[in-house]
Amino acid sequence: MNVRIAGVLLGGLLLAGGAAFGQAAPAAQTIASNLTFDVASVKPSPPLDMQKLQADMQAGRMPNFGMHINGLRAEYNYMAMRELIAAAYKVKPYQVTGPAWLATTRFDIVAKMPEGSKKDDAPEMLRALLADRFKLVAHRETQEHPVLALVVSKNGIKMKESTSVPPALDPDAELKPGETRMDTPNGPAVVTRNKDGSATVNMGAKGIITQKMDMQNQSLHLDSTMTTMDGFADMLTNLMQMGGPGGKQVVDMTGLKGNYEVAVDISLADLMAAARNAGIDVPGGPGAGGAAPAAAPAAAADPGGGGTTVFASVEKLGLKLEPRKAPVEQLVVDSLEKTPTAD
Repeated sequence: MNVRIAGVLLGGLLLAGGAAFGQAAPAAQTIASNLTFDVASVKPSPPLDMQKLQADMQAGRMPNFGMHINGLRAEYNYMAMRELIAAAYKVKPYQVTGPAWLATTRFDIVAKMPEGSKKDDAPEMLRALLADRFKLVAHRETQEHPVLALVVSKNGIKMKESTSVPPALDPDAELKPGETRMDTPNGPAVVTRNKDGSATVNMGAKGIITQKMDMQNQSLHLDSTMTTMDGFADMLTNLMQMGGPGGKQVVDMTGLKGNYEVAVDISLADLMAAARNAGIDVPGGPGAGGAAPAAAPAAAADPGGGGTTVFASVEKLGLKLEPRKAPVEQLVVDSLEKTPTAD
């Protein structure tokens, strides 16, 4: 598969899974679930047809991954169970602790919300559906864990502070060729595949991120505007965990309160390993059901490994990542069925 296509696919999967670009996701809610979908279809996601996806993207049609709430219709397409739980409980995917299959077993859910429902009701309805169809039981706990602290380096920051705010997204605007709209834990977004092979994620006032494959340096380059340091820490956490949940959480300890322009590079080796870990069949290694992918992303989570593109990118911004310990809130899965009950 074309590595540029793999980059767009993985970027879409990260976005669908809640990668933060501008602002942190909403705080976790503890409200008991009383709302339910009127009807819902839950099916395991079929394997991706890579040839069709590549043909669609080359023709300007983007993949329909992630969460889409349109009127009373709620869709969750090709989402890992960990991502569904995170969306239901309004936490970040890396906060969900449970069996390893949560990160690799994907489902397609199509549901109808009751008349009079609001978009904000969807997480509570999804929470009820997971409890009903998968018998999900979970609890929250906060424990001290090893983390990577995002701090300002001794020579000061080298980032530019964002001076303008992108216009707000029009949720009713007609999509152009190469565009797709999705709902994310950080708000609505429009993803565009550009003619040069890059992809742009527009979250309106929450920021814009552009990803482009750099074949000369064998890396995927991400440029983001209007990024808070809390949001940047979330983005780094998602990148650290691309190869699996073993990567440490990145916690913002910079003390910076503004919005900044940031850039990150991900090595092509890390990108391909992450795509395989997400169940995407790419050349050069086994799929999710085969042997473990290359350990590059795990090394990226260890500052002692040295030389990784993510750590080098952070240093170029006048920041650094230091091993520390900090309280980490987790949503712990106590019990969950892998196969849903019938509709």
